[in-house]
Amino acid sequence: MIEALSGRRGLLYGLLALYFLVNIALRLALPSSLELDEGQQLFLAQWLAVGYDSQPPFYNWLQYGVVQLLGDSVLALSLLKNAMLFACYGLVGLTAARIIRNPVLVVIAVLGLLTVPQIVFEAQRDLTHTVAVLFAACLFVYALVATLQRPTAGHYALTGLAIGLGVIAKYNFVLLPVAALLAVLCDPVFRRRLFDVRLVLTVVIAVAIVTPHGLWFIEHLQTATDRTLGKLMQDRDISRLEQIGDGLLSLAQALIAFSFVTIGVFAAVFGRQMRAAWRTQSAWSRLIGHMLLILVAALVLLVVVGGASHIKDRWLTPFFFLLPVYLALKIDLLDQPLGSGPKQFGRIALLVMVVVPLILFARVPAARLTGDYKKINVPYQPAIEAILATGRHRPTLIATVEQQMAGNLRLNAPGIPVMIPGYEAFQQPVAFDAGHPLLLIWRDEGKADAPMEPLLQDWHDAYIRTVAGGATPNPIEAHDIALPYHYGRPGDLYHFRYAWVYPPAP
Repeated sequence: MIEALSGRRGLLYGLLALYFLVNIALRLALPSSLELDEGQQLFLAQWLAVGYDSQPPFYNWLQYGVVQLLGDSVLALSLLKNAMLFACYGLVGLTAARIIRNPVLVVIAVLGLLTVPQIVFEAQRDLTHTVAVLFAACLFVYALVATLQRPTAGHYALTGLAIGLGVIAKYNFVLLPVAALLAVLCDPVFRRRLFDVRLVLTVVIAVAIVTPHGLWFIEHLQTATDRTLGKLMQDRDISRLEQIGDGLLSLAQALIAFSFVTIGVFAAVFGRQMRAAWRTQSAWSRLIGHMLLILVAALVLLVVVGGASHIKDRWLTPFFFLLPVYLALKIDLLDQPLGSGPKQFGRIALLVMVVVPLILFARVPAARLTGDYKKINVPYQPAIEAILATGRHRPTLIATVEQQMAGNLRLNAPGIPVMIPGYEAFQQPVAFDAGHPLLLIWRDEGKADAPMEPLLQDWHDAYIRTVAGGATPNPIEAHDIALPYHYGRPGDLYHFRYAWVYPPAP
């Protein structure tokens, strides 16, 4: 298979396009419920803004555009994600073709992405901003290689575009161009590209793209950083030494989780060639190798100096996606016959392309057997329809407390604005009178009689006082609705709480 794909590169991208179309079709076949990041995207797709919260806005902008075309739908979510992932594979292919001589190994470098769990599984399951930064990283590496090979104004401009998009895709992207800069400085030939006047294009374009969000970032520094810093740092009080130990252990685990499968597959398939390949070198292998080492060193500094104590493996995606390209490049430098390696690699790639989509799909109906309910098993659609049916009037605004719930409301109550406390800056005026009520919806992991979140209560009180001229809000009359899970076991119910809110009497 690999040999056939290497002879006709269009077949490779046709196969990948089919793979991503299958992923879209299987996602559409699942219940009308959203994962965490999917819910966040539909909620924020109500607005187009230079900044939203702790994540930069690149993916949100793209999602906003797709939603304008296709509406608040699962198709809008899945189509964008799979199109970007397809573009990532394509960009890796273009990069590999520039630095790897053997076309068979170019194909292996591309399909090697299928051996990275964080890309082939986690990105499909529920990642959005990570997909955006992976796309930007793939574009940056392609632009970097193209610029170093053939320094044209277009390539310098493309590099600036990639850097700008990367920074507004995910903040950790900045480590990648810094690592590339230091790696280029280590090579006397590549180093000359940094003293080319056309580098000004790179800087100007990158700055132009970053500036609007950058100004928002400075103005909303706490909003933009609190959640990210909270993920990096330990909540509990520990000594500095313990923090460094926990951080380095976490980093080691993340590196192993990210690279173990890829290295294992290459080692199993290429055997002795893989061991011999470690000793081969070229300007390109040194460049990528230095980048990877610098990135590891930067992450160590983040732990030792920056105080990070928890590194997640998916945060490494925009850096170490290069691993399959690097391994294929090293094997290419041996300039030896590949034997049965490509055939074995092709079988593994095909197996992954069949098994992973099936696992992603089957884990939802499998809950009937296992009792292990996923987010997609939650009966959002029938619950939201049933809640809306209890009202005398259609609400003009629905308020809830978390983004996943908000996204599911957007999906299953189309046309009704949804609000979460903390996003009042985006809130547009709506009618609020005896014929236009407000609807509150909340839950506590599906438990019965969930108390209202204090945050939602406070938002409700403030909203009523604002729109009703300072009047005291009426007492909230909460109701409970319980429905069976999608593919649930008999008797297993998921509870939602809701309350209709009308203006207080004058």
